[in-house]
Amino acid sequence: MSSTSRAGVVRSLTVGGRTLRVAVRAGTDDEVPPLLLMNGIGASLEVLQPLVDALDPRRTVIRFDVPGVGGSPRPVVPYVLSTLTPVVAGLLDRLGHTGQVDVLGLSWGGGLAQQFAVQHRRRCRRLVLAATGTGTLMVPASPRVLARMLTPRRHRDPEYAREIAGLLYGGTMRADPERAANALHTHTRMGPRRGYYYQLAASTGWSSLPFLRLIRQPTLVIAGDDDPIIPVVNARVMARLIPRARLHVYRGGHIALITEADELAPVIDGFLDG
Repeated sequence: MSSTSRAGVVRSLTVGGRTLRVAVRAGTDDEVPPLLLMNGIGASLEVLQPLVDALDPRRTVIRFDVPGVGGSPRPVVPYVLSTLTPVVAGLLDRLGHTGQVDVLGLSWGGGLAQQFAVQHRRRCRRLVLAATGTGTLMVPASPRVLARMLTPRRHRDPEYAREIAGLLYGGTMRADPERAANALHTHTRMGPRRGYYYQLAASTGWSSLPFLRLIRQPTLVIAGDDDPIIPVVNARVMARLIPRARLHVYRGGHIALITEADELAPVIDGFLDG
């Protein structure tokens, strides 16, 4: 069953034994490669709506909820990034996109995007890594920040999201924490708590640092200069080690791709059209 909304055509598809809720905003130009979005931890596909709205309408945009998050049912068995990427590739096939796509990964989704770019290199034309790092082997956030990442509470409790917004997300959230609460909760669907912990566990022990040089696609690394979750030094390391990467540092924090999408979408469109 499918439905049409602001998110585009939304439906659930089962691939490799896993059912994922997926949304497709059809572009106006079939010659422009589709853009596949990979979201941050605990966030449903609706959270990315401001970015989708700000991207060039010529571009088809595909996004999905990982198992146990948003509208995707929780997984029967746990998964890791390397076993989820074949599911994502199969999802593209089911949608009729059997050729190359561009891939954008935000935060946790940036890890999945790096894994996809190496594991399914023939499917990935260009890569955008936003507010993300190399996993276990990286310059970590402070213990105060990491402690708040261990729970999905900020996705479920708007008041708590306001309370910790500046500390966790930095950037404009320090002066206007209401924007963080709105970004995380407006039109958001929440899955079971267990889905968050499955997602957290999926990247435990994972690191892209040993294989960054195997990412051969043209890559845009986007990072905020005030990101408490992923310190900007990680983006600089990634941009140096990925052979065809370039770095764009913006003034802002971890979720600026959502809260300041109008400023960053042209940067992404420009790179993808380049």
